[in-house]
Amino acid sequence: MAVALWLYPGCRPWRCVIVSAPSISNMATVNKKRKVDCEGRRFQDSWKLDYFFTEIRNNCVCLICQENVAVFKEFNIKRHYQTKHASYDKLTGNGRGEKVKQLEAVLTAQQRFFTRARESNENATKARSYEVAMLIAKHCKPFTEGEFIKDCVITIVKKVCPSKKQEFANICLARNTVVWRIEDVSSDIKRQLEAKGTEFDFFSLACDESTDASDTAQLLIFLRGVDNDMNVSEELLDLQSLKGQTRGTDLFVSLCSTVDEMKLQWNKVTGIISDGAPAMAGKQSGLSTLVCNKVSEEGGSAIKLHCFILQEVLCAKYMKYDNVMKPVIKAINYICSKTLCHRQFQQFLLDIQAEYEDVLYHSDVRWLSRGSALQHFFSLREEIGQFLTKKGQPMPQLNDPVWLADLGFLVDIMRHLNALNTSLQGQNAVVSQLYSHIKAFQTKLLLFQRHLSQAQPNTAHFSSLQEIMTSFPQNNISAQMTKYAADISSLVEEFQQRFRDFAAIEKEIALFSSPFSVDPDDAPYHLQLELIELQCDAEHHSRHQQLPLVNFYRQLDEGRFQAVRTFAKKMLSLFGSTYMCEKTFSVMNINKSRMRTRLSDSHLMHQNHCS
Repeated sequence: MAVALWLYPGCRPWRCVIVSAPSISNMATVNKKRKVDCEGRRFQDSWKLDYFFTEIRNNCVCLICQENVAVFKEFNIKRHYQTKHASYDKLTGNGRGEKVKQLEAVLTAQQRFFTRARESNENATKARSYEVAMLIAKHCKPFTEGEFIKDCVITIVKKVCPSKKQEFANICLARNTVVWRIEDVSSDIKRQLEAKGTEFDFFSLACDESTDASDTAQLLIFLRGVDNDMNVSEELLDLQSLKGQTRGTDLFVSLCSTVDEMKLQWNKVTGIISDGAPAMAGKQSGLSTLVCNKVSEEGGSAIKLHCFILQEVLCAKYMKYDNVMKPVIKAINYICSKTLCHRQFQQFLLDIQAEYEDVLYHSDVRWLSRGSALQHFFSLREEIGQFLTKKGQPMPQLNDPVWLADLGFLVDIMRHLNALNTSLQGQNAVVSQLYSHIKAFQTKLLLFQRHLSQAQPNTAHFSSLQEIMTSFPQNNISAQMTKYAADISSLVEEFQQRFRDFAAIEKEIALFSSPFSVDPDDAPYHLQLELIELQCDAEHHSRHQQLPLVNFYRQLDEGRFQAVRTFAKKMLSLFGSTYMCEKTFSVMNINKSRMRTRLSDSHLMHQNHCS
């Protein structure tokens, strides 16, 4: 008990009154404000029929005027009804109940209208941000570009349609939002691929490994699958970042984790294609060998192949001709390495209106670089000679007919090789089509060899060499033709050696591409009976000539030609090249350039999935 002394005015100093004061706990109780939401009041169902009220999101709402009553208290509700809606007392019985249902339906319809409008706007705004994020990923732009895009759009909207400014302002394109959107899209693509993977009857793998700008080894894994309807899908399966060693066993562990995560069956793997690196194609512990062994253990059968395009590039490097390449590269480097000299050369070509406006650098890692650089140099050889002489750096080889003949021959043969390389590029290429390009080029080489070996050499397919021979008719350049024919013969042998992996399955490729021209005795035993029946069917023979190969096999009766369809699905599932890997690595180098080395591995993977 607290005690207080109070002195009244006018009282003597020695007189006081002792009063008792409430305790601190009692004072807190006295001063505590009343909180209605803690009183546990509940809406009563009878109020709906008696006073036309309903409960919406813990609010007591009048069905007639849609006003809220703060407290779930019958007195307050009754007062609102009697003061504003007393005229509804005349409604009784079923009529009153029908009126309550009618008012309730009207209120619900109004709420749904505004809810749908809000959800529609939110969905539209979200969809726009997803679309912009996808464009950012496809064009290999930084995640922060979303804010810049939004600023540009709002600036345009202010001038064109100011009334729509707020709608565009509601679209969130912040850096984190763009990242989340790209991650969502990438995850959805992965989920769709996982669902599609269960429908594949057969699939093959394409693998390649490279190092990014931060010296992290990146393993690319592509999948080419075929379902029962002969639908072919080429998709990026995964991008694995390797922090340690990149031996064949390390690559195999990463590949196994991806295949198992995507719930793919190993016995459906028909093959794996890669480059010729020891970690990829080693006979003992290379990735391709380990994958084929794994498939055999699971009861399947897979073949390992070497990329068509990379083998063609290796064949092209066989034509070294260092006596031509070294002076050409030296001249190009002299012109282009110094900015002043380069500007003067470009202006010189512009003044004389030359065929090309510049020469091109040569890079060994670029497939078409050598042929393109030689073609530009050959077309500008006279202008280059004049310019170098003017600079005090004459090039005596440009006056040597034999050297010019070697240059012309190398330009022509590289032009043919570049045309072959271009025909091998592209997505969704069937292995039989790619192999037909290789076989056709080998036949062309034999034709070139015969033409150049004749007593009177035929240079109809070597326009640059023919131009040199025409320019120097008195010189005995024809003696060089024997050398060129021998070089082409060696190139034919190089092609045969490089493409022996595909030569081992040449019979299967021929059976797949031309089933009506193959002797049934040369076909596998399980296909012979169905193949005979197929070859004797005139209608199917006509369809094979009219329809694309995939469509032809798609329309075959599954019950009648089950073994042939299964064989066709296996051949369709094979990769012919690692073109998709090389293309994705080019995109990866743009996404993770020297200016974006802090891009995380997960973000790099998501961005490559979307692009």
